[in-house]
Amino acid sequence: MSKKITIGLLSLFLSTQIAVTQQTAKAQIPVTPTSTTKTICPAQLKPAVDTITNSPEFRRVRWGILVKNLADEQTLYSRDAEKYFNPASNTKLLTTAAALQELGADFRIRTSVYQDGDGVLRVVGRGDPSLKVPQLQELTQQLQQQGITQVNQLIADDSYFQGEIVHPSWEWEDLAAYYGAPVNSLIVNENASLFTVSPQTIGKPLQLKWNEPVEAYQWLVENNSVTTQKNQSGFVAVSRGLKGPVLRIQGQMAVNSNPTIRAIAVFDPVQNFLRHFRQTLVKSGISVSQMSNGTSGKNEQELAAVESPPLSELLKETNINSNNLYAEALLRALAKQPLENNQTTADAGLEVVKNSLTKLGVDPTSYILVDGSGLSRKNLISPQALVQTLQAMVKSPHAELFRASLPVAGVSGTLRNRLRDTPAVGIVQAKTGTMTGVVSLSGYVNAPNYQPLAFSIIVNHSEQPASVVRQSMDEIVVMLTQLQRC
Repeated sequence: MSKKITIGLLSLFLSTQIAVTQQTAKAQIPVTPTSTTKTICPAQLKPAVDTITNSPEFRRVRWGILVKNLADEQTLYSRDAEKYFNPASNTKLLTTAAALQELGADFRIRTSVYQDGDGVLRVVGRGDPSLKVPQLQELTQQLQQQGITQVNQLIADDSYFQGEIVHPSWEWEDLAAYYGAPVNSLIVNENASLFTVSPQTIGKPLQLKWNEPVEAYQWLVENNSVTTQKNQSGFVAVSRGLKGPVLRIQGQMAVNSNPTIRAIAVFDPVQNFLRHFRQTLVKSGISVSQMSNGTSGKNEQELAAVESPPLSELLKETNINSNNLYAEALLRALAKQPLENNQTTADAGLEVVKNSLTKLGVDPTSYILVDGSGLSRKNLISPQALVQTLQAMVKSPHAELFRASLPVAGVSGTLRNRLRDTPAVGIVQAKTGTMTGVVSLSGYVNAPNYQPLAFSIIVNHSEQPASVVRQSMDEIVVMLTQLQRC
């Protein structure tokens, strides 16, 4: 799982609106790849790939690979393709395919403010992962237009999503990280707190500055860091308590070091939302006397509302930047309401995913999902399931939108810095996945001298650095771009 701060969070730091990477919806991105004369015949593919996967450094790992021709569905390479693997973020391919099929490209998620009584406002969230402070400002402006100048009680209704806000099988170390942020109905700033860490004078602790000033009131900071002499090596470790909003900073930075941007998951997302909304209201001249959580109300009078970008844009942030929060929110958006038999919203969403993929022709026994993002190690997906999903989406009316949501080799998202200066640049669109011991890559190849391909490559049980596995994986992908009829 990528631990780099997403483009969306960086845009928040720069005080901009939601940053969803804009990509063309065309099947082949107009980027000129590096010229090469090397070619490979289909019959040569198996021994060439086997040479890589059977290298001594991989003698203890599991490879799962499937490569198919999209035109005639001919299998060009297969290795344990029907077996289960931990897929990491390749899970998002299944979630987003189902979301696009079931919700449609124009689906939006609405956040509403209702009047429950004189001076009582209730905010009802429906899990918009893109909502940030600018959207709270828009809600505030609408309330001002309604003549609201005072709020006696501001109620946060977080009941739309039912169930745990973090999956019980997610690892503890992920829960404190921004990429393991809690998933609830009222989300603001991706349920993450952003801050910069900077050196001060030599011998003093590093300085912490919150991106949103309101964050300072909800964290207890334990700062055990130090500023060191000029040009000394350094490191900064940031962690969060699991039992309360305690932020711990350790490490050191040289006095001449540049500031570093960090992000961490909020501890209580509902209170986080209330604090941000209250601050926004007060800044605009609307006083707020009390804040609370609550689910009562008939949603009779909507005073203000904002909507997310369309699903077609949410998918880009989900896949291109591998945003876990977006994937989990979309999974829950799929759930049929009202819920039945004390189901959680996530489980209801998983049922819809299964039914949707089955209708698309994906073998329901070829995967087991427990979340929508891939953070859980209980997810089990075969390369077969991933390739079947990719094949099915090529035939879907949403084919171009689905493909446009994938990173492009050497160009965008989690593939921006991979496969550069290779024939794959601009003609490979694929979803990445990484967690400890796991590396995955599944997507499409538009080989210039061969028919379009769908592929899935998953490595499990690896003790090698992820960079080593990626390099070999990328060598296989480059081979696919060099295929030609022989």
